[in-house]
This record gives sequence, C-alpha cells and structure tokens, in this order.
Amino acid sequence: MRAIVQKVTGARVEILDDSSATPPRMGGEFEGEGLVVLLGITHEDGDSAVETMARKICELRILDDEKSALEKNAPVMIISQFTLYADVRKGRRPSWNKAAPGPVAEPLVQQVIDKVRERGLTVHEGEFGAHMQLSFTNDGPMTILIETE
Repeated sequence: MRAIVQKVTGARVEILDDSSATPPRMGGEFEGEGLVVLLGITHEDGDSAVETMARKICELRILDDEKSALEKNAPVMIISQFTLYADVRKGRRPSWNKAAPGPVAEPLVQQVIDKVRERGLTVHEGEFGAHMQLSFTNDGPMTILIETE
C-alpha cells in the first residue's frame, strides 16, 4: 500500500459524470487544517497494510505544532489513486501492472477509510473509480510518502 499524505488548509473533491452536460457532484470538502491522502493499493496488500496505513494517517505528526490529525481532530480526505503504482521505467506509456484491480483495491480502500473513522476522525472521500477533480492548498508545503511494503 502506498499513500501520498499532504498537510492542507482545505480540500474539495468533485465527482464528474460521463456527460459533460451534467454538473459535478460534491464528494466532500473541508476548510482549515487537515490531511489529503492519495491512496494506492497493490496486489499483496491485506489486513496488515490496512492497519498500518490507517495508524500512520491518524498518528503522523505533520500538522502545526508537530501534532497528528488524531491529536488535533483534523479532517482527512482519502482519495483512491491507482496511478501511485504506475511503472514508467520503459517507454512513454505507464504500466499499471502493480496496481491492484478494482475488485481487490476497492474494499481495501474502504477498510482504510473505516479504520480512520473508527479512530474518531472525520473522513471525506471521493468515489472509487470515478473521474474526480481534487482541489486543495498544500500547507508548508508538506508532502509525505508512506509505503507499507
């Protein structure tokens, strides 16, 4: 499991439908200090990776005053991001072989979201497999890569 965790001062995700005539749907948004997490799943991920990732998201001390989201009760936005497992070592077209397929990845993303919520944090999310537009203001900038493998 791989995540890009960013300290932000607000975030918003809109879900786009296939038709350009349909306005985007709001997936979630928050203002103020929080985290945006782009979360990628690979084939070997399971319960252990879910537990580790949820703990790291909640307890990583990257917010103001070296506090965690849990300590500050800060909101978290978690967005599924299979492209974190892109392999670009050959040619110009990324390979997605390391990214888990939707039926494997979707329940694991949801388990991470559920585990973070179980710790008492407000979690905003997009829609798995949808075309989304994510807007946020990175604060710091502060961007951390977490890998459970």
